[in-house]
Amino acid sequence: MAETTQSPRGLTANLARWRPGAWAVTAAILVGVGLFDLPQFGPTVIFAGTALIHTAPFIAFAVLAVAYLKASGAENLLARAFEGNPARMIVMAALLGGLSPFCSCEVIPFIAALLAVGAPLGAVMAFWLASPLMDPAMFAITSGTLGWDFALAKTLAAIGIGMFGGFGVMLAANTPLFADPLRERPAVGGCCGVKKPFSGQPAWRFWHDSDRNEVFRETAIDNALFLTKWLSLAYVVEALMLTYVPADWIAGVLGGTGLMPILLGALVGAPAYLNGYAAVPLVDALLAQGMTQGAAMSFVIAGGVSCIPAAIAVWALVKPRVFAAYIGFALIGAIIAGLTWQAVA
Repeated sequence: MAETTQSPRGLTANLARWRPGAWAVTAAILVGVGLFDLPQFGPTVIFAGTALIHTAPFIAFAVLAVAYLKASGAENLLARAFEGNPARMIVMAALLGGLSPFCSCEVIPFIAALLAVGAPLGAVMAFWLASPLMDPAMFAITSGTLGWDFALAKTLAAIGIGMFGGFGVMLAANTPLFADPLRERPAVGGCCGVKKPFSGQPAWRFWHDSDRNEVFRETAIDNALFLTKWLSLAYVVEALMLTYVPADWIAGVLGGTGLMPILLGALVGAPAYLNGYAAVPLVDALLAQGMTQGAAMSFVIAGGVSCIPAAIAVWALVKPRVFAAYIGFALIGAIIAGLTWQAVA
């Protein structure tokens, strides 16, 4: 007979999926619109619903792709980036960081172990900088909303910033800034509860393994709910921005040419960022109101690296001076990426 009751662990996991957070904020915003501007309530809901339907194929692709990579154990490939020649390590770490589908908290135990046994900080920094900026799910959402060219440019920027930070650390490895980088007792726990996530070989045909099938199912559900809740909030906010925020104001602050809009995009992106998925519709709204392409790129790059999950993953393991270097590399890289994209877009 099939088991019909949930274990405490399974019940806790399912409850965690539905805890308030973004859902509650979305509901509160819609209630506020209904109370203070009832005629706008319907258009706001229709706008958000239509946007979700438009994005649904990209969400489905992202959910299935990430679930497959997780269930097959593709995270094992990360370990190979930290073997061999230091320069090659940095390049591989930046590439894997920019393409891997794993959140910051999942790699904390892995990175902590590597740092503790003396893995080069340059390769670790390359991975840390690139990892929060792009993954398969984010690429699908970004390309569906902002276009393939923007998504590809952001991917290249993520890899480039990873290599920029990695080689920067390698060149300054013997300076006091990067000497003894670890905290006394680095935190090795993560919000994802991953145990030994980087052992063994990937199993690309995993569907005959019940444990891997369970990982696929759990990952697909978690990511589908995660993407839906954040994109719902983001599309509601986008609708309100397009309605209530004067386009002239956005164009005056983040429009125009030159360095200033790009610099402001990077500086505003750091504190204003929700997460990489919710930022996409917000950037789409800002672009519609006059934000320049360069400022949009600097916004998503600086905000992605400095958002709370990514920043905490670094802060938990290294000393403040190394964390400051991480933020510095991100801001400089975001400005360079913004200037480059502005020139070619």
